[in-house]
Amino acid sequence: MKKPDLSASLEDYLEMIFFLSREDGKARPKDIAERMKVRAASVTGALKALGEKKLIHYEPYASVTLTEEGRVVASKIASKHEALLHFFTQVLGIEAAEAEEFACSMEHTIPDHILQRFVRFAEYTEQCASFDASWLENAEGYFCKAHGRKSGQCEQCHLKN
Repeated sequence: MKKPDLSASLEDYLEMIFFLSREDGKARPKDIAERMKVRAASVTGALKALGEKKLIHYEPYASVTLTEEGRVVASKIASKHEALLHFFTQVLGIEAAEAEEFACSMEHTIPDHILQRFVRFAEYTEQCASFDASWLENAEGYFCKAHGRKSGQCEQCHLKN
């Protein structure tokens, strides 16, 4: 499936619909406006655009549901957001509000291969008791500076490849 061409703003709306619809499968435009702190007219414009891109089922004055493609795209956006948020708060120790702001802006631009490195590094820091690591250039793993070994070879860190 080819990723639809979405602005950062439309990605934010799609992500909000995804989060709001987790419980009962639908999101009300009023709730979207309240959570995003925008006017109802802004929500209507975004919903029309997302509907035209076949990412949501939209009818004026009705709740919104994600199409299958919309669910896939929204899930990917949400995963990026959550991975970045985790990295900023748990690895870098950034305050939640500031981390949320940067995760929201970066999720729209970070390439998947770079995000994957963020995720793998965060996983490493959670496993290595000494957390003194650096990414090896052109390698498929981490290097533990504290113990002088590659991931998978550092018994003190209990890492698995």
